[in-house]
Amino acid sequence: MELLEAIARACEVSPSAVTDLRPASGGDISRAHTARVADRRVFVKTLQPPVPGLLAAEAAGLDWLAAPDVVRTPRVLGVLEEDLPLLVLEHLGSTRPARDHDEWLGRGLARLHLAGSESFGSPWPSFIGSLRRPRDLAEAGTDQTGTDTGMSSAADFLARCRWWPVARTAAERGALPDGTLDALAALIDVLPDRLGHDEPPARVHGDLWAGNAITDEHGHPVLIDPSAHGGLREADLAMMRLFGGFAPAVFAAYDEVHPLPDGHTDRVALHQLHPLLVHAALFGGGYGRRARDVIDRCT
Repeated sequence: MELLEAIARACEVSPSAVTDLRPASGGDISRAHTARVADRRVFVKTLQPPVPGLLAAEAAGLDWLAAPDVVRTPRVLGVLEEDLPLLVLEHLGSTRPARDHDEWLGRGLARLHLAGSESFGSPWPSFIGSLRRPRDLAEAGTDQTGTDTGMSSAADFLARCRWWPVARTAAERGALPDGTLDALAALIDVLPDRLGHDEPPARVHGDLWAGNAITDEHGHPVLIDPSAHGGLREADLAMMRLFGGFAPAVFAAYDEVHPLPDGHTDRVALHQLHPLLVHAALFGGGYGRRARDVIDRCT
């Protein structure tokens, strides 16, 4: 009954309008249900234990990714932060990928990146999985040496808002080989040279592995579970390659709309460092060693 009442509060309807609650498959940190709210089937995410601000941040990110109307995301129907935090989304039908699914995804992602962002970061709190990171450079404050780096905004954002805070968490959890933070600091020192360019911030998904790109009732792509922010578009594409699951046609279609700058293939490993650090912090295992290998190769 508690969950039904929370769904009703989030959707601003009477509790009697919420019926047919059923468990559903969810993510690593969330529990999922479907329910009927009035005449609509909905998808409901809850967190146990709660992570304050995470579901509201996901809702804000979904709305932001949907704004350019270039690739589908689930419509946000309600979000609740007090008592029992939950997120209510439209329930998507799903079918086999359409024949032109890969082209839709590649072109849609390219247009999403082209929609851009006013700045690096996000106006809402930044999470990936259950990890909280600085939302922008202002929240990040100074770098690991206690001073501003003086880098370009792209390099500064990557170092101070993505790599360093997550690496520090992973190190505190014993998930990184000894000396990795010192090695990362050395890579940060040469990062502007390694990036090789300074593109404006793109509108990125931020956690784009194959499980977060599903199909709708027409077989067309839908992006879910984002860590959305203004960031580096090569990071989205590098993560897509890290764990696989995306056909070459996706990248070819992307390049037709928004070609990547010279040298991008040499930077794939560099942009895979952040998700490897995230996985080290969250799951341990061999991800810390893989992250250290990337650091050593890129320095």
